[in-house]
Amino acid sequence: MPHKTAKEKQNNFSLKVKLGEYEVEISGQREDVMKTIGDLPSVVTNINKAFEMSRPKRIATLTVKAETSKKEANIQNYPKIMPTEDCEEAIMKILQTDWGKWRPRTIDEIRDGLEANGQSRASHVLTTALNGLVKKGLIRRWNTDAGFVYILAEKETPSIRGEQR
Repeated sequence: MPHKTAKEKQNNFSLKVKLGEYEVEISGQREDVMKTIGDLPSVVTNINKAFEMSRPKRIATLTVKAETSKKEANIQNYPKIMPTEDCEEAIMKILQTDWGKWRPRTIDEIRDGLEANGQSRASHVLTTALNGLVKKGLIRRWNTDAGFVYILAEKETPSIRGEQR
């Protein structure tokens, strides 16, 4: 391999351009590289297009979480019921909605549902009312990992064998 002369070494000129994660080096005679620098905007655009074709397509997912106050969340998540002074009646009204029938509800969910309707009750009042409704057979209760859950009691229909004529 022949050695480069000092004049050839002086004529070699290079320029490195980094675009994001890619780097391109332009080298050659100083005059040629300087002319290319004048065309740098179009060169960069062409280089970027070339890399776009070779870059794997990425799909970005953007999740926007809107902050809502607890009051707004309650309005959106709980059914509307007519106001009443009687705690048992309020519980029955909320459990008779689609929200109450959809799945068994914890005492916290029932409390939040009543609060969303402007019918706040103290915990001991709510617990006493729920116990009374269970004893009357109007709602069912059982224990889960989340605590006791409550749902409307299904009305029993007499079986064919047990029917009286």
